[in-house]
Amino acid sequence: MALIATAVVAAVILAVVLTRPDGGGTGASDGGTGTSEGEVFLQPAADTGPDPFTESTAKESSASPVSPSPTELATQNAVRGVQGGAPGLYGGTRNVASCDVEKQITYFEGAPDKQRAFASVARVDPPDVPAYLRSLTPVVLRIDTRVTNHGYSNGRATGYQAVLQAGTAVLVDDRGMPRVRCACGNPLSAPVAQQSAPKTTGDAWPGYKQSNVVAVTPAPKPVDVFVMCEPDGEWFERHKGDTGEKDRKTEKPDKPSPSVSVTTPTSPADTTSTEPPTSEEPPTSDTGTSSEPPTSDTGTSQQPPPPPPPGDGTGGDTTDQAPSS
Repeated sequence: MALIATAVVAAVILAVVLTRPDGGGTGASDGGTGTSEGEVFLQPAADTGPDPFTESTAKESSASPVSPSPTELATQNAVRGVQGGAPGLYGGTRNVASCDVEKQITYFEGAPDKQRAFASVARVDPPDVPAYLRSLTPVVLRIDTRVTNHGYSNGRATGYQAVLQAGTAVLVDDRGMPRVRCACGNPLSAPVAQQSAPKTTGDAWPGYKQSNVVAVTPAPKPVDVFVMCEPDGEWFERHKGDTGEKDRKTEKPDKPSPSVSVTTPTSPADTTSTEPPTSEEPPTSDTGTSSEPPTSDTGTSQQPPPPPPPGDGTGGDTTDQAPSS
């Protein structure tokens, strides 16, 4: 009887983990940053947001948002995936970094607990955080983008689903994946699929439509040069890890708009099935899609997370929890 009871308890726990939208973890009762299950937090570009890791390191020269050309999105309960190396996915100002990386590093040097919590999300050792940040590329989002954001609360990183407004300054890795939000120093990771249409919270911006939101998927191979667009429509190239010093003008690509694919998750365990690509221009009509992310972070160049130092209190906890409003 004891063995049967143990097996039943284990089965219940496993079922709860597999059916949660975030794949497990703690809830809002822990009091940390995040959204409750089935919620996505809207974050305007200049808004620091709840429980920031650091002060803002975003620069005022960040590119302005753009309005994609209208098309129709026929697939329901889906989000559009855009590869991180797509020309024109990111923007900025030539020879100007959208984020002050050295300032970000200085903030962490004065807050080792936050650096450890950041490292747990970035999947690097805490002493390697400065080198990790310098390996990233400062860019500006040109399309509203779904991510998993992480605030800092009670000595640890607490994750929540968010949509970042076009015009947000971020740092991206060599696969084009957003890794840091510069307005708050928060680490970012790929979004997590939810079982039902999510409820949006936070402050919506003019022109926000759920059907316009994209999720960045890792480029199939490392990106050496990002092809980016300035606010005035001029195009330039930025090398990975560069802060703009080596930027150079380039011709407008033949297909400057990112190629968009549509993904319809069927369950938390299956979030990678895809439909044939839709039009290359993102839609603007609000079709009521649930803005579900197409993939997880698999296939990126990140290494498995190191075990947290004993007694540091961070624990690498990046679970979905409710943001303070």
